[in-house]
Amino acid sequence: MRIGVTVFPGSNCDRDALYAVERAGATPVELWHADADLKGVDAVVVPGGFSYGDYLRPGAIARFAKVMGPLEDFARSGGPVLGVCNGFQVLLEAHLLPGALLRNASMRFVSRRVRARVEANDTPWTSLYERGEELTLPVAHNEGSYFADERTLRGLEEEGRVVLRYVENPNGSVNDIAGICDEGRSVVGLMPHPERVSDPALGSEAGLKVFESVLRFAGAKV
Repeated sequence: MRIGVTVFPGSNCDRDALYAVERAGATPVELWHADADLKGVDAVVVPGGFSYGDYLRPGAIARFAKVMGPLEDFARSGGPVLGVCNGFQVLLEAHLLPGALLRNASMRFVSRRVRARVEANDTPWTSLYERGEELTLPVAHNEGSYFADERTLRGLEEEGRVVLRYVENPNGSVNDIAGICDEGRSVVGLMPHPERVSDPALGSEAGLKVFESVLRFAGAKV
C-alpha cells in the first residue's frame, strides 16, 4: 500500500508522518504542494506544521495549492484522507470537513501530551482501536479550539462523527472535540498528533494504530 503525505512550505511534521507510514508497513510517498498529482496513492495524510506560515489564517492558503485539486476529488470519491493539526485546518478550509478551528481559549500556544478517548472506530483511520479506549497523545497548536454551529454539532454527535474527544481539554474545543470525520467517514481530522507517538523511541507508539488501521481498511477493500 502507498500512502501519500503532502508537503507544503512550512510543513514540519511531514517527515514524522512519512516515518509513521513506513513503520506501519506501507510505502510513504511525498506529495509536493505544487504538483497536481497524487501519484496513485491509496490514502493521503495532510500533516501538521505551519503551511505558508499560517499567513491569513491556518490552512487558508494551502487549501488552494495545486495538490489540493486531486486530493479533494480523491476525498469526495471515498478515498481515505487524514488531516493532523494544521492538516485538520487545511481540510476544514477545503470544506472537506465542517466547522472551524479557533484560537486556543488560553490565547497561548499549547504543546503537551493530553488524554483523549476514541469515540468512533468505524473509520479507515481508527478501526484498530476500541471504542472508548483512552490514549495519551501530543498536541502542539495555537488555533486548535474546534467550533461549529449548533446544527452542525448536533449532526456530528447524532451521526457518531466525533472520532476523538479530549478527556483533558487543552484548548476550549466545544464538546471536547479533538477529531471528526465526514459523512462518508473516510475523511478524518485530528488535532492531536498520532505520528509523534508512533515509535517506542518517542516514548509511546499509541498513535501507530492510526496508520496501521488504514492498511487494514485497504486490505479489506481488495
